[in-house]
Amino acid sequence: MMSWMLCKNHACLMQDLVSFSFLIYSLATSSFILGGSLFNAMDTILVIGLGLALLVIHTSFYDCVGTSVGLVILVITITCACLIHDRRKLQHIKNHYFRRHGGLLLYEEMKSKQGLAFKIFSEEELQQATNKFDEHQVLGQGGNGIVYKGHLKDNLEVAVKRCMTIDEQKKKEFGKEMLILSQINHKNIVKLLGCCLEVEVPILVYEFIPNDTLYHLIHGNYNGWHIPLVTRLRIAHESAEALAYLHSCASPPILHGDVKSSNILLDSNLSAKVSDFGASILAPTDETQFVTLVQGTCGYLDPEYMQTCQLTDKSDVYSFGVVLLELLTRKKPFNLDALEHEKSLSMRFLSAMKENKLSDLLDDQIKNNENMGFLEEIAELARQCLEMSGVDRSSMKEVRDKLDRLRKVIEHPWTHDNPEELESLLGESSCVVISEVESTGNFSIERKVVKGLESGR
Repeated sequence: MMSWMLCKNHACLMQDLVSFSFLIYSLATSSFILGGSLFNAMDTILVIGLGLALLVIHTSFYDCVGTSVGLVILVITITCACLIHDRRKLQHIKNHYFRRHGGLLLYEEMKSKQGLAFKIFSEEELQQATNKFDEHQVLGQGGNGIVYKGHLKDNLEVAVKRCMTIDEQKKKEFGKEMLILSQINHKNIVKLLGCCLEVEVPILVYEFIPNDTLYHLIHGNYNGWHIPLVTRLRIAHESAEALAYLHSCASPPILHGDVKSSNILLDSNLSAKVSDFGASILAPTDETQFVTLVQGTCGYLDPEYMQTCQLTDKSDVYSFGVVLLELLTRKKPFNLDALEHEKSLSMRFLSAMKENKLSDLLDDQIKNNENMGFLEEIAELARQCLEMSGVDRSSMKEVRDKLDRLRKVIEHPWTHDNPEELESLLGESSCVVISEVESTGNFSIERKVVKGLESGR
């Protein structure tokens, strides 16, 4: 009887050893498929645990204590097996998202570009950088996502943006588009450092800008702080410079898609840096590529874009026109608490311009006789940006050039009484001659547009 039980025990042992060998083969095969080493730490625990469990149970057949120990080890091992299964399932999902967002294509593109400072981050890296996306790390949030402050392992400070949604049409080309955006190098554009593609909606990693946004400077705790007109004009010009670069100098051209004051960051010198390409798209090359989901922020959205679902460079121009209004009036672009006809700042502004009541909207800090001429020039530029039809709006290059001329004049007041020096400052193509004329005891600014030397001077 005892001999029969021993034989049966040995037979069971052999059967379990066969199963044990099959487990090792399965682990090695799955590990090879996933591209990893033969066994990682968890796999090793599983193999050793099962081996110990089998050994203890069978060598301690008559020992109740040994059998109990074996059962405990077996339970622990089964738990580890479940964890490994869940981890592999998660890895499979991550691989699926990575491929869906164009990760493989991005890898190939990165190989062909030597010295490219762009990185594909893992979700784990960004969780560590942001303390698992802790709410205390939040820098800001909007319709496109939430931005967190993060610290990478090399102590580099970054801004990590978790996007809310992504256009289905953009998913396959997302990685490639991110690579193109990462190659943008402009002093007034926030640098894109990398992205994470192994999540359902990609995560973007930008350089960190230590100061706050233009929105907070205008509407936030700084609301009582005096912002000189020259500072506002410089911020407007730098922002326009960045957008003009995206539209005209980037290859291929890039449309921002969500221009607003909260997407214009300010460094320690209050220099503007345009950020957040969450809604950006490469400029379409044919009509079929124009169709897209309407994205943006209430108060800044181009009415033509809302009607046609066609994002163009003139959509960015319209949104920038609203930013100009914020700088002129220090009022928010949309006020839900206001009367119906006063909710939209752009509508209030256009109405005031039509009724010649611009002065009623202007910020008292900059509204004075000395500045009035400049304010009217900027207001007229804003009006051109806010034309209902995109073809009637100025281009960003034209907006940039106009702001550049006004900025040079206001930053060099000693040239106002010297037309020749002013013309030299502004260039040969066009210039603005400003003379102060005393009228009824007050100073007003008389602006004369003088065509360049080619037109008769």
